[in-house]
Amino acid sequence: MADCTHDCSSCSSNCNSRKKTSLIKPLHKKARVKKVVAVASGKGGVGKSLVCALLAVRANALGYRTAVLDADITGPSIPKMFGVHERARGNEGQIFPVRSKSGIQLISMNCLLENEEDPVVWRGSLIAGATVQFWTDVVWDDVDIMFIDMPPGTGDVPLSVFQSIPVSGIVVVATPQDLVEMIVGKAVKMARLMNVPILGYAENMSYLNCPDCGNKIELFGKSKADEILKRYQIPAAARIPVDPAFASLADGGKIEEADTDALKEVFEEIRRAKEIGAYSAE
Repeated sequence: MADCTHDCSSCSSNCNSRKKTSLIKPLHKKARVKKVVAVASGKGGVGKSLVCALLAVRANALGYRTAVLDADITGPSIPKMFGVHERARGNEGQIFPVRSKSGIQLISMNCLLENEEDPVVWRGSLIAGATVQFWTDVVWDDVDIMFIDMPPGTGDVPLSVFQSIPVSGIVVVATPQDLVEMIVGKAVKMARLMNVPILGYAENMSYLNCPDCGNKIELFGKSKADEILKRYQIPAAARIPVDPAFASLADGGKIEEADTDALKEVFEEIRRAKEIGAYSAE
């Protein structure tokens, strides 16, 4: 505009020169994180937390300094999977993450509650605010890859995460049923609406290895993985089997002993994802 004063605060025009205001929140001044990957799903009950935990285990085993931010405030399950029952320490303005047996840094609402079975009965705005505080107030110790275990759906918390945290990309989790394609579409479209790259698709409970003949039995219908990759142009997929060992290890707090080979290709995309510039408050 010819009469532009370059003072966007006093102008209502939506022109190309308008300065874009970033909503990204800074980390704690003592924290440092290089890459953030959100693990998301359009619905609950598909094994999103399991996939998030397995990705973190794989990253840690390959030598990356790894962290998990449990953004599922009302349904946290990450600490139990890793056998962590201690409360996080902290003082005014800072919280220190707890660590798993293998050194993975964790923060979850269950690490802050006096009794981990107490419910969190909060409205959406408070839940979203707590999630952002896990990013801003926790002293993350030089993290190479942080995984965020997202709550299901496309509501307050996912929106807050994508707006407030510099996410490098997401991994979408679903199961093989016909309904899932619509659910995957919602998660993918939200990510693209927020300009967040989709790094991979994890199809949980994809098949069962027959203990007698070794054939793959598709209990919940034919795999949709190839179709979903093609339709939504997702670079990599993982087919995770129905395996009683996963349930046993997760329930027993020993998920770090799980086999993560099924997620190999998806993790390669995570390795290639752009870092957030060794992001810190400084």
